[in-house]
Amino acid sequence: MNFVNELKWRGMIHNIMPGTEELFEKETVTAYVGIDPTADSLHIGHLVSVMMLKHLQHSGHKPILLLGGATGMIGDPSMKSSERNLLDEATLLHNQNSIKNQLSKFLDFDDNSATSAELVNNYDWMKNYSFLNFIRDIGKHLTVNYMMAKDSVKKRLNGEFNEGMSFTEFSYQLLQGYDYLHLYETKNCKVQMGGSDQWGNITTGTELIRRKAGGEAFGLVCPLITKADGGKFGKTETGNIWLDPERTSPYAFYQFWLNVSDDDAKKYIKIFTILDQKTIDDLIGQHSEAPHLRILQKRLAAEITTTVHSAKDMEDAIEASNILFGNSTSESLQKLDEKTLLSIFDGVPIYKISKNEIINGIPVLDLLTEKTDIFPSKGELRRTIKGNGLSINKEKYTEEEGTINKEFLIKDKYILIQKGKKNYYLIIVE
Repeated sequence: MNFVNELKWRGMIHNIMPGTEELFEKETVTAYVGIDPTADSLHIGHLVSVMMLKHLQHSGHKPILLLGGATGMIGDPSMKSSERNLLDEATLLHNQNSIKNQLSKFLDFDDNSATSAELVNNYDWMKNYSFLNFIRDIGKHLTVNYMMAKDSVKKRLNGEFNEGMSFTEFSYQLLQGYDYLHLYETKNCKVQMGGSDQWGNITTGTELIRRKAGGEAFGLVCPLITKADGGKFGKTETGNIWLDPERTSPYAFYQFWLNVSDDDAKKYIKIFTILDQKTIDDLIGQHSEAPHLRILQKRLAAEITTTVHSAKDMEDAIEASNILFGNSTSESLQKLDEKTLLSIFDGVPIYKISKNEIINGIPVLDLLTEKTDIFPSKGELRRTIKGNGLSINKEKYTEEEGTINKEFLIKDKYILIQKGKKNYYLIIVE
């Protein structure tokens, strides 16, 4: 598989240095991507770079993922309007271990071959490098004029907030350039990849390699992913979509991909899956014939949820989706873990009542009109029951004079009320 051609048809190349494609055609190439370990989980904004490494390894080349334990203490000024908080060493180590676990679902770290993935941390080679030695050995090779010409620097110096830039941040491109030089000299790494906002930092590295080592190195960047409506990719009202199930449940993760627009699905399925070109073209064709079936979104969501979480999590997410949009049963509800249950009904009205009231049994009329205001009156509730419009725990409820007791509790704690087809309410019994 030709690596550059693979990225081209997937729409994953924004800029590429002359000679890069020829390098991949003549030898097994070691290439790296850098990620700042500022959290103990990656989010889907990181996935484009990770997928570049995945395609790299599939194409017979060697991927290196560099975690910026040192540079993460500073913060990359690219596309940022303010400095980041600095992280301590213990936090960075914890983040590194968590991120490697997530990356192992995308990259093979253990095959003991020339293309086995590696995870490195620039803190390991920066922590004992003295400031005096650094500015003597590295700083003299790049002029201030060269560094000032970078967009990341100019935007901060000329930005609307006019906050300027600290020397710490100004030095970031030099530190990242040294990372590239270090990997070039110690691991024969000749290509750095990343998002298009990293172009300036990457070219600083290639220039440093040229001036200090007399070598030739290359760069390749992918576009920054956007949504068709202009909104920011990977952001929701509740924040980032994380790969960690404790931060974003598999159900919420699956739903994010399931709900992307048709235009975005056509773009994302090329970027975030390893499905081949014919398969993707066939899926796009099927989707075009019946857009309402959301064939593209379903396949996209299934592929990436399986990779990031597991096939079982993906199947559970589909079953959970059917609770809202399909003909599921109370048995399906009982199977859900508590986090998924709360994810599904995030945003629906919630009521809390005492467990004592349920243990002894409470008339359904009292529960839904007095203990909660799900129905404004008992008369309306009676009419809804007669019209077959009330469901409790996804089962039609038909007893006007019925009693709700502990037998109705899901996970010994929840009761799900459904009024009509789309109106849900969650009662928490504590």
